Amino acid sequence: GDFIGGVVPRNEAEWSDYEGKLKLAKGDKRLRLPPWLKTEIPMGQNFSKLKKDLRGLKLATVCEEARCPNIGECWGGEKGTATATIMLMGDTCTRGCRFCSVKTSRAPPPLDPAEPLNTAEAVAKWGLDYVVLTSVDRDDIPDAGASHISETIRELKKAKPSLLVE
Repeated sequence: GDFIGGVVPRNEAEWSDYEGKLKLAKGDKRLRLPPWLKTEIPMGQNFSKLKKDLRGLKLATVCEEARCPNIGECWGGEKGTATATIMLMGDTCTRGCRFCSVKTSRAPPPLDPAEPLNTAEAVAKWGLDYVVLTSVDRDDIPDAGASHISETIRELKKAKPSLLVE
């Protein structure tokens, strides 16, 4: 039930009459996105609230740092479905993966000791029953940040014991 199996049906009506270019021709600098790949500009009450809370608590999300095009769908859920994936240990990674948009540095800023408590505060404020945590890689820290992540989970469970943490 959770996964699509077999052949995925395509909606040919969306693209069959598209007259724009789909392949880069010699001399072209870039292509315009076809309409079926364009997303709405993120806005709405939940989107604004989440962004304000995250900025105020100095928290990072993979949604913003990786420039996810679906951020408006997750954060903008006006029917109580707003979701955010919290990215622990800051917004700067020690690796430079070519496929990723997260900032990189061999010597990123030190970990924020208030981040575990701020994360728990934000999640409690939002009234979530389920939260997704991810993190940047921190090869500059002896335990790669494992103790920071475990402290965050402890704070989350302290704030709301029934919270499911992924």
